Amino acid sequence: MNFASDNSYGAWREIIAAVEAAAEGPAPSYGEDPLTAKVQGRLCRLFERDVAVFPVISGTAANALALATLVPQHGAIFCHRESHIAVDECGAPEFFTHGAKLVLLEGEGAKLDPATLEGALAHFQIGFVHHVQPAALSITQSTELGTVYTPSEIAALCGPAHAHGMKVHMDGARFANALAHLKASPADVTWRAGVDALSFGATKSGALGAEAVIFFNREDVKDFEYRRKKAGHLLSKMRFVSAQLDAYLKGERWIERAARANALASRLEAGLRDVPGARIAHPVQANAVFVWLPDATVARMREAGAVFYDWGPPADGRTQIRLVTSFATPEEDVERLVRVAKGE
Repeated sequence: MNFASDNSYGAWREIIAAVEAAAEGPAPSYGEDPLTAKVQGRLCRLFERDVAVFPVISGTAANALALATLVPQHGAIFCHRESHIAVDECGAPEFFTHGAKLVLLEGEGAKLDPATLEGALAHFQIGFVHHVQPAALSITQSTELGTVYTPSEIAALCGPAHAHGMKVHMDGARFANALAHLKASPADVTWRAGVDALSFGATKSGALGAEAVIFFNREDVKDFEYRRKKAGHLLSKMRFVSAQLDAYLKGERWIERAARANALASRLEAGLRDVPGARIAHPVQANAVFVWLPDATVARMREAGAVFYDWGPPADGRTQIRLVTSFATPEEDVERLVRVAKGE
């Protein structure tokens, strides 16, 4: 019963087959191959406009390179305190920007709100040489606590950000899970709401290792290609990353499989609500469940073979844990975990 991460499970058979097919015969190097061009076309159609697409192999690279392109060395990047760029990327955004500062903000459910952003911006004097200058807002969709921004919530954040001359970046490591919850178009959740750049994730949803940086305005691309090369993410055999993205984006299965993961998380939440002493910590809107459970219950789950992360230290005899479902999580594992938690 592995609920540690959606990274724990493997890759789609269709993606494995696509990578194998890409190995047949020669192809141009460094992203000049037909598969990479095909992915560019797919994403332009998906987002209903001309976009600039740059495949990379990790979410950290996508986030750090996108932000480094949008933000000067003396810039400030506003983000949630729980965001991946603040907590789980070992300083990569600061490293790739050569010194830009992350400004960490609070927000319920790992989501930011316009009032908090405006309040933070009020502390910075534009043009004052002693202050880093506001340059970007980064939001995560879905968030690190499994919540989802609606298009109107995104637009409400992009408005003040743009009014202050900032760019807006979206970390979309679990973009498919957010779309499956919202039942909205990719365009409505990104550029139509004001997003300038997206780190489009496929790895957590079933790729071997494939992400893409997407710029919705080509003037924002600037020196991105040089940064990608310098960082070691311009792969000579880029077609193997693009093959994954091409297979991932074919038809509606990327949304359907994300919807399956979301549905399993909802079933898990519904079952755990009935466990004595349980308290759901955050709304379950994507594929993650955060729940407070008695320490004895947590221990019983682990003894039965369940794998998951504690989310912070125990308090008053209970521990908050994180349970993440994936495209391949067995339904019977969800049912069994609930039975074990209930002591049945």
